[in-house]
This record gives sequence, C-alpha cells and structure tokens, in this order.
Amino acid sequence: MKKYNFNAGPSILPREVIEQTAAACLDFENSGLSLMTISHRAKNFQPVVDEAEVLFKELLDIPEGYKVLFLGGGASLEFCMIPYNYLEKKAAYLNTGVWATKAMKEAKLFGEVVEVASSADKNFTYIPKNFEIPTDADYLHITSNNTIYGTELRKDIDSPVPLIADMSSDIFSRPIDVSKYALIYGGAQKNLAMAGVTFVIVKEDTLGKVSRQIPTMLDYRTHVKKGSMFNTPPVVPIYSALLNLRYIKAQGGVKAMEKLAEERAKIVYGEIDRNKLFVGTAEEDSRSLMNITFVLKPEYQDLQDEFMAFATSKGMVGVKGHRDVGGFRASCYNAMSIEGCEALVACMKEFESNH
Repeated sequence: MKKYNFNAGPSILPREVIEQTAAACLDFENSGLSLMTISHRAKNFQPVVDEAEVLFKELLDIPEGYKVLFLGGGASLEFCMIPYNYLEKKAAYLNTGVWATKAMKEAKLFGEVVEVASSADKNFTYIPKNFEIPTDADYLHITSNNTIYGTELRKDIDSPVPLIADMSSDIFSRPIDVSKYALIYGGAQKNLAMAGVTFVIVKEDTLGKVSRQIPTMLDYRTHVKKGSMFNTPPVVPIYSALLNLRYIKAQGGVKAMEKLAEERAKIVYGEIDRNKLFVGTAEEDSRSLMNITFVLKPEYQDLQDEFMAFATSKGMVGVKGHRDVGGFRASCYNAMSIEGCEALVACMKEFESNH
C-alpha cells in the first residue's frame, strides 16, 4: 500500500532528495567516505555550502547586502538570538499562535515587548489585520505560517521598522520580497530539508546596533564573518537542503511551487467544504496552503478515532491534528503530490459514504 506523508515536521521531502542524501551518507562524491564523517572543512564540502547559498539567493531573488546562514539550534534558538541582536529598548510582535507566543516569551527577557495584535480571542483561527506598528520599536516580528492552527500570512507586509519573520513552514512556497525584511529565519524540517539545520537570511547592515555584549555563538556577525563555519555545521542536513533547492529550481522555482500549493489547497479545502462530516478550523481568508486543519462537525465528534484508524488504513500518515487543538491536519509542503491530496480526498469521501 502506498503511503502519503502529511506530517507537519519532520516532513515530506522529494524521493530523489532522500535517495541522494542516503547515497551520500554511504559514499560522498566517490570519496570513499560517508558524508556523515567527512570534515566540514574538506575541499569537497565547502562547495555544498556555497551552492546552497547561491541557490537561496537565486530562488528568492535576494538582493545585495544579505547573507544566508546555516546554523544549529532550530528556530526556537532564533527566538532568543533575535532579541539578543536586535532588541535595544522595545520590540513589537504579531501574535498568531504557539510559535509566535514562544518567540515573545524569549524577547521579554531582553526588553519591552508590545503585542501589536493577537488572534488568541478565536483560538488563533485568523490572521489579524489593520494593526498599528509602533514606529519606535526596534523591530516587528511575525510568524508567516502557523502550522498548528492552519493560518498563513501570504503577503509581505509594509513595516516602518525592521521586519523579522519566522518562515519555517512556508519558505520557498511562494515568491517573497526579501528587501522588506531585516531577517528571515526558520527550521528546515518543514519545507526545506531534514531536521538539524536552521536557515537565516539576514541584512548585514541591520546588525551591531545594540549596546549589549553578545555571546560569540549567539552573535549573527560571528556566522556572517565565518560563512556558517565558525563551528562544525550540521553537514548532512545542509546537503539535503542543497538537494532540495536543486529540486525546487528544476521544478520551475518558487512560482511553480506557489502554483502547486494553490492546486493542492483547492483540492483539499474543496472537499472539506463539501463533505457533510468535516469543517475547516481557520477562517477562509486566513487559510494556510501549507497546513490544512479541519475537524469533524459537532454531531460527528464521536467518529474521530474511527476516522483516524480509517485514514491510517488507507495510507494517510500524520493527519492527526496537533495535540493542542485536536482534529486533523494535512500538511501539504512543496514535495506533496497532487496524487497525495486526491488520495486524502478519496479517503474522506469514502468515510462519508460509510456514515
């Protein structure tokens, strides 16, 4: 039975990326050594980092003055690094869910934090609009896609202060105007690579503005200066990211990824809206194209465990909703096929007919 991976992260990757990474773990570029054991300073590994940065800049049309970094620690470490490097007196945060809340919590250790808007009043089922950004803030932080609640901010906002974005789960799914951002970051394990590496796109002239001393490893300037090689980087995840970037380019780039994302979402949301058993959880104008969340209607709540078992028996993997919200979630990242979405829809239709 064919299985379809709807996990939110670690998540689906193109089969060719998985196979090529696995092959390199056995023998990297006919060196007779595993990718897992070569020196990160080996002559045949530096080109991996260099090409990955070049493809980042090419695919996202990153302007001059920005540096792409490959770091450890996950996006959660960035919650701390960002205020360490940017918060002098006051920071502004848009609160759209769990990860934004966690980012705010870390920032409060460094200075005043202003919540410009929040969707907590409706359990984060929408993206706030028309909020005021304090012009005296050191930066505005947003989370562009909310994996748990299935909401997404799909347009680059205009900010009067430096804009910082967590794009862990929707990077490379649509074109973005990088020039509007001081820094973009994310964990790779949702839409870029296997778990273990964090990407950071940083505008170099926005660094070094705070008066505090910053520990060496938490100072972005350290990694800019050393080209992500200050200490041993996550070698294998960086290589898998490179392969995935090559894959995205071969498919036609981020515009092609955006078109596929819209097609997948149309298929799955269309069935959620049609099906008599299910209902979507996010407000329609805030729906994520990456993480599609839905629940059983109140009168069918007793069928939750049965649907999970049925979906699993049909090869649907990872469709259980996050433990904080329950229900179901279909994560449709770049590598998810139209076939996979159609298989999920067929599963939902069959379950409906059974009841």
